[in-house]
Amino acid sequence: MIVLKGICKAYPGITVLRNIDIEIPDNSIFGIIGKSGAGKSTLLRIASLLEKPDSGEVFYNSKRVDVLKGQLLLEQRRKMGMIFQNFNLLGSRNAFENIAYPLEIAGMNKKEISKRVDELLEMVDIKEKRTARMSELSGGQKQRVAIARALAANPQVLFCDEATSSLDPQTTRSILALIKDLHSRLKITIFLITHQMEVIREVCQEVAVLEKGIAVEQAAVCEIFSAPKTQAAKELING
Repeated sequence: MIVLKGICKAYPGITVLRNIDIEIPDNSIFGIIGKSGAGKSTLLRIASLLEKPDSGEVFYNSKRVDVLKGQLLLEQRRKMGMIFQNFNLLGSRNAFENIAYPLEIAGMNKKEISKRVDELLEMVDIKEKRTARMSELSGGQKQRVAIARALAANPQVLFCDEATSSLDPQTTRSILALIKDLHSRLKITIFLITHQMEVIREVCQEVAVLEKGIAVEQAAVCEIFSAPKTQAAKELING
C-alpha cells in the first residue's frame, strides 16, 4: 500500500498541494483526477519520489520513503515504472533498444536483455515492430513501447502521467484495455493521473478528486459516478 500523509507542496508564489491524505491499495488501479492546475502532476512526482514534499510523509508498505537518499533512494525508484504523456522515448534508438535501455543501466547481460525485451514486445502486442525507429511508429505504438520500457525491470508500481492525453479516442481505448490486461496479469499497483473522466471510468477502481491542491473527494469509482458529493466531481463527470 502507498500512503500519502499530510502532503504539502509550494513553489514561489503558489501553494500546489494542501495537506493531502490518500491511500492506494496494493494491486489496485488508483486514479487522481482534476482540472489543469489542480496539483495532479506534483502529487504524482512526490508519490514516485521524483520530488520531496515540503511537509508530510510517503510510505510504501509501512516503510517511509520520502526521506531516502543516495543508493537507498535509487533502489526504491528501481521498483517503479513511469509512463509519460509524450512517451519520452529516445529517437536515436529503435523499439527494442528503447525497451532495453533501463536493463542496460541495471547491468543485465545482453542475452538476458534480449529475452526480456522480446517478452515485453509480445506482452504489449508490437512484436513485429522490434526494429522500428520511433519515426516509423504511430502514437499508440510509441506508447506501447513506453509501457514495455516502464515494465522492463518488473516494477511493483506503475505510474501513468496523463498517458492517453495525446492519443485519439480509438487509440486511447486500446491503451486503456492494455493497461487493464497488464494489471490483471501482473498484479501490479497502477497510479494514474488524468483530466479525462472516461479514463477513470474505464480502468480505475478508486479515485481521488483534486481541486486547487486539495483532495476534496475519494471513493470507489462507481460511487463517484453514481453519487458525487462535491461540485468539483460533478463538474468533471458532466464535462
